[in-house]
Amino acid sequence: MKQVNDYFHKKILVLGLAKSGVAAATLLHKLGAFVTVNDFKPLAENIEAQGLLEQGITVICGDHPIELLDEGFELIVKNPGIPYSNLLVKGALKRGIPVITEVELAYQISEAPFIAITGTNGKTTTTTLLFEILKAGGKLPLIAGNIGMVASEVAQNASEENTIVIELSSFQLMGIQGFNPKIAILTNLYDAHLDYHGTRKEYFQAKANITMNQTNDEFFIVNAEQDDTMEIASRSNAQIIPFSSNNVLEKGAFVKDGWIYFNTEKIMETKNIALPGAHNLENILSAIAAAKLFGVNNEAIFTVLNTFSGVKHRLQFIHEYKGRKFYNDSKATNILATEKALSAFNEPLILLAGGLDRGNEFDELIPYLKNVKAVITFGQTARKIERVARDAGIKIIEHVDNVEKAVPVAYQLSQPGDVILLSPACASWDQYKTFEVRGDIFTQAVHMLK
Repeated sequence: MKQVNDYFHKKILVLGLAKSGVAAATLLHKLGAFVTVNDFKPLAENIEAQGLLEQGITVICGDHPIELLDEGFELIVKNPGIPYSNLLVKGALKRGIPVITEVELAYQISEAPFIAITGTNGKTTTTTLLFEILKAGGKLPLIAGNIGMVASEVAQNASEENTIVIELSSFQLMGIQGFNPKIAILTNLYDAHLDYHGTRKEYFQAKANITMNQTNDEFFIVNAEQDDTMEIASRSNAQIIPFSSNNVLEKGAFVKDGWIYFNTEKIMETKNIALPGAHNLENILSAIAAAKLFGVNNEAIFTVLNTFSGVKHRLQFIHEYKGRKFYNDSKATNILATEKALSAFNEPLILLAGGLDRGNEFDELIPYLKNVKAVITFGQTARKIERVARDAGIKIIEHVDNVEKAVPVAYQLSQPGDVILLSPACASWDQYKTFEVRGDIFTQAVHMLK
């Protein structure tokens, strides 16, 4: 860990806790800052805040008092989930107080270089896959970021021999200043999180921040099949490494005659890839490009891709029971992710879908429901999804109370050779704390069939 003096005796407000807020407050305290933590959850219910209080950190809980801005803070480290419409955040920016996210701290203290991955979909799969390939290639990677490992905690234990592979959301990227990865990856761009960002332009710009500090000494791996991603690439100062699953490229990662290439080098045949889904081929290509830039040999790449079958809750194969295959895609919290999941299969499908109602309809799913023989719905959006299923000509539509009850119903409606797919197209918060909880309950229900 680098010993930085930028925060010594500076007055800093950490706004919002969860894992990243606790890590940021603890690190800043260690670096000699005068830290105040402000979290909305009351202190009596806030175990994280109580722990920081025991460290001697000032803690203010229960609300976000605007009067805090009169305390002379020189910096705010914001939890990524707190929107910029928050009155404290708006007030700070109006007064010229910088607002960053914890990722910026991680970059400042890290002795290890970063490979950073963002995009609307595919971030977690690409991050995990690249981590596994680098590990198989003997490159001593560490994994961090939006995938569950707090970046500043990982960075404190990283050395120059390591490489930190980090998944970054648009929320995190809005709060960077000097963050500069050795390799940046932009998997794809679609409209998402507009309730947070307000506009498509702002969302895309947040994603573009991943390359904003890169120079010609760094690399930007980018989806060559999208005009929006290539427009961002045109503004980058990094060396551009494109990837495409549908077109042969002059350089970068692409598919030709059933083989994956990097530049002019054959890497492996696509038939040997264990990870299902055409959309995952894009994730694979971007991971291979980064691995080759780091000097990983083809044997290590083949070994991982021949066995890697997915990330938990991301089109995760759970079990085959009496000829039925069960897949957990609980991470599909938007329509696009469910479209990708549905496109991954040629077998007859039974789709389990529903969740938090954000006001949108689901008609975009209709072209992707061709192989779906039955739909089982739950949650706030159940009726909307049922209407779309009827419009798609699906005859078997069932409504249940929750995911757990959906599994035995799906099994009874299925036949050997069918795929039973949890891909909700919605966030989980109407019934479950997180998509991980929803996916775990689905998995438990599948195993209960036995």
